[in-house]
Amino acid sequence: MATPSQEQVAGNEGSKKHFVIVGGSLGGLATGLALKSLGHDTTILERNPVPLLQDQGAGIVAGGDTLAFFKRYNRCDQAFAVGSKRRQYLDKEGNVVHREEMPQNMTSWDLTYNLMRANYDGVESPYCKVPEPDPAHGKATHLHDRTVTDFKEEGDGVRVFWKTSQGEEGSTYGDILIGADGPSSSVRKILEPAVERKYTGYCALRGTMLESEASEAAKEAFCERFTFFHGPGVQILAYLIPGKDGTVEPGQRLINFVYYTNFPEGSPELEEIMTDKNGRRRQITMPPGMTDPVAWEKQRQLARERLPPQFAEIVCGTKKPFVQAVTDVISPQHEFMGGRVVLIGDALAGFRPHTVASTSQAAFDAMIYADYVAGKISKEEWKKQTIGFARYIQKRGVEMGERSQYQNLSLQDYVHDRNIASVPREHEVYPEWATAF
Repeated sequence: MATPSQEQVAGNEGSKKHFVIVGGSLGGLATGLALKSLGHDTTILERNPVPLLQDQGAGIVAGGDTLAFFKRYNRCDQAFAVGSKRRQYLDKEGNVVHREEMPQNMTSWDLTYNLMRANYDGVESPYCKVPEPDPAHGKATHLHDRTVTDFKEEGDGVRVFWKTSQGEEGSTYGDILIGADGPSSSVRKILEPAVERKYTGYCALRGTMLESEASEAAKEAFCERFTFFHGPGVQILAYLIPGKDGTVEPGQRLINFVYYTNFPEGSPELEEIMTDKNGRRRQITMPPGMTDPVAWEKQRQLARERLPPQFAEIVCGTKKPFVQAVTDVISPQHEFMGGRVVLIGDALAGFRPHTVASTSQAAFDAMIYADYVAGKISKEEWKKQTIGFARYIQKRGVEMGERSQYQNLSLQDYVHDRNIASVPREHEVYPEWATAF
């Protein structure tokens, strides 16, 4: 195996570099933060036409790599997560039928995003105080309204071409291009046009409810608990996350749910739930507040029929539900053009949400790539760990989803699947097929 000093990242060895990062959500920001802390300059190109991404209304199970990332790079004095002490399963009547003491940490997309923006490019928000600049850090530039259309090798680097929503065209030059633009990655489409993001036949209905507005039974079920229910073609889970502006004060926190239910491709039910209140058919995500009230009322009624009462309460009580079509996608490789283009996180492999690993993947990919750039690990080790994690966990997510949504398993089978998914990444042993390159 080559030593780290024998295999340097593409570009001018040992010099300060400029990384162009496509995608300004969590994966892109994580990569930008990690590289900026090494003293490199970074430019994020985000396609959204506004400077800040909208609150996604989503909860995040903060796995070990997510926590490690924030311990390494977060300089804001702000509580990051809500603790969960127990994992438990309910039956249809709402009784606890299985429980395990298992500490976990839960956070929210909006708190995570705003902490990253404060640390990356000093964006102020009610979530936290912006830390003082570190003179050892590289320059961090965040450009919104930049949809990447192409990129080409130029000299020792890459020129990235983009277009704005107003029709303006331009380009940004960097030593290395990082594709961190999610499961529908434009960078990946250019590199691997045959790779398709495919719908799996079911959706995740999502939403939150203010802790203080929940009944005592619901609080008992979900406060500091990670709670599940499985039924035919249905899985739902819920846990507490930080509330408005990242508060973790009891009563002001949010109960977050993820409710998987089958919507066969081409069915009237799928068309209905993915058509917003203005009549627009959404392909992958129905944003918070845009769900058709008539379509959602049908889901509320089905929730009352299918779910334990505590779960039905929070599904019916959410004020801004949103919907995510569950999809599969994975690139056969993550390094292109001799290392001048790299895929990170969801752009490399879109995990099904059952794995609760998407944010951890982004954090891990960013950290280990930064370690490779810094010469701390070899190229072979970077590739093996990144691609192994992507392939292995992506396959696990497919298997978990198929078992949960399309098979009638015992409670112990579901508990086993969930416990396997909770194995820390560093304890995983990847099979040979996962790490071959």
